[in-house]
Amino acid sequence: MTGLLATKPRVTDVPQLAEEALWMELELTPKPGLVDKRNNGSHRDMDHALFTRSIAAIVPWFSRFAELGAEHAGKPAEEQLSLIRPMGIACEQAMYAATGGVNTHKGGIFALGLLCFAAGRVNPVTSDSLCCEISNICQGLVERELAGRSGRATAGERQYQELGLTGARGEAQSGFATVRKVLPQWNRHQLHDLLLRLMAVNQDSNLVSRGGLDGLRYVQGYAKDVLANGWDRKILNEMDNALIARHLSPGGSADLLSVGIVLDGCG
Repeated sequence: MTGLLATKPRVTDVPQLAEEALWMELELTPKPGLVDKRNNGSHRDMDHALFTRSIAAIVPWFSRFAELGAEHAGKPAEEQLSLIRPMGIACEQAMYAATGGVNTHKGGIFALGLLCFAAGRVNPVTSDSLCCEISNICQGLVERELAGRSGRATAGERQYQELGLTGARGEAQSGFATVRKVLPQWNRHQLHDLLLRLMAVNQDSNLVSRGGLDGLRYVQGYAKDVLANGWDRKILNEMDNALIARHLSPGGSADLLSVGIVLDGCG
C-alpha cells in the first residue's frame, strides 16, 4: 500500500482521490468482517467481484458531484443538501443497477459524494476546508432527520431514538470528527492501522444493526486490544474469523477508511 499512497494524485483532485480510496479499501486484505480478496466477510450477498462492479458504476459520479458544487458555490451552505440529494440518489441507482439491488456502497456514496461536492465549493481544497464546509452543509441534519421524526421506520431512526447514535449523518454533521481525531495517530505505512483505529472508536451503526451494542463494544474492544498488543496477518485473520462467526461487519468504519484516505491526500 505504501506505493499507492506515494503515487496519489494532486491534492486538489478530490474525485480522483475518492476513486483511489474505494479501490484501496476494497483491495486491503485481510479486513475483519468485511469483503476483501480473502473472503466475503460477514456478507452472504456480496463478494469482491460485486464490489468491483459497484465501484466502476459509482466513480463516474464523483466528478459530477464536484461540478455541481462548483456550479452552486455562491449559494449558502444550508441550501446545498437539496441540490446534492437528487444526484446522490441517481448515483445509488447506478450502484444498484450494477449490483442487482445489493447495497455495497451507499454509505461511501454519501460520504465521498459530500467530499467531492464540497471540493467544488472551497478554495483552497484542504482537509480542514472540506470538513468545515461539509459540517456547514449538514448542520441540523441529525435533528431534522433523526430526532425530528416520531416514527421508527429506519434503522438509523431507531438507533438514534433508542441509543442516541447519530450514524453517518452525525459523522458528516461533525465534519468527520472521528476520522480527523484518528488521522494524527495513523502509521501511514499501514492502512490496516488506520482501519483498526477507526474500528476502535467509531460508533458503527452497521455493527449495532447486526449485533446491538454488545456487538459494537466487542469489535471496539477487539480492535483496541490488537492495537495495544501488536498485530500481524495471522492476528488479523483470526479477528476476521471471529467477526464472521458473530456475523459482524464494521461497514461504517470501512466507509470512514475511504474518507481518511481522501482527507490525508488533501493535506
